[in-house]
Amino acid sequence: MQRYFINFSYDGTHYHGWQAQPNGISVQEVLEKALSTLLRDEVKVVGAGRTDAGVHARMMIAHFDLSSLINVEQLAYKLNRLLPRDISVTEIYPVDGDLHARFSATSRTYHYYIHCSKNPFLQQYSYEMNYELDFDKMNEAAQYLLGTKDFRCFCKSGSDVRTTICTITEAIWYQVTPPNDNAGGVSDCQWCFVITANRFLRNMVRAVVGTLVDVGRGRLTLEEFMQVVDEGKRSDAGESMPGKALFLWEVKY
Repeated sequence: MQRYFINFSYDGTHYHGWQAQPNGISVQEVLEKALSTLLRDEVKVVGAGRTDAGVHARMMIAHFDLSSLINVEQLAYKLNRLLPRDISVTEIYPVDGDLHARFSATSRTYHYYIHCSKNPFLQQYSYEMNYELDFDKMNEAAQYLLGTKDFRCFCKSGSDVRTTICTITEAIWYQVTPPNDNAGGVSDCQWCFVITANRFLRNMVRAVVGTLVDVGRGRLTLEEFMQVVDEGKRSDAGESMPGKALFLWEVKY
């Protein structure tokens, strides 16, 4: 049995997340159907993560097993012709059988985008925030996330996980475009939150962003934010931000 990794990206707008489910079409379902059609056998894929409904992936990795060797370049070419335009395969390659797309990953990075003024060209992949935000305070709070901690306050209620402990190695806001770049009038008002961890809990990134936004709006002090992280439950943290502005950006092994 030969294991293959497949690198691909997708626009999650029209999908109910990565994982196959009975109540809506998923990226996993579409990919498995395309692979099964081309290989004339049932193919199951395992992804590196489980993006929620509407969430995108600049880089997703999955694995599948086959009983025979295949021409990976030809399969990638045929997949891109068969798959819808919002899913694109970058590469397929053989790996050792003990390499697992999900459990062998050492880190995952997500990006979340917000813009501070109305802009029709950002609406699909960024969240419009009409409040004045203090990004210096938000970055100060974000630094408290670094390290190995119990992040149960950012985990969606009812999630079936063995542990809520994660190790975050990066958490920072940065401005996407330079100040005074007035192309389109408002392009200098977009920000990106970058967060990297060994693993993420269900809905975690969007909850982290929502809580940091509360800090930026002055609804939470830095001390209160730290208390939420240390002692809080999900209801103490901020709201879950919309999925359309969230991207799985990179997976490392």
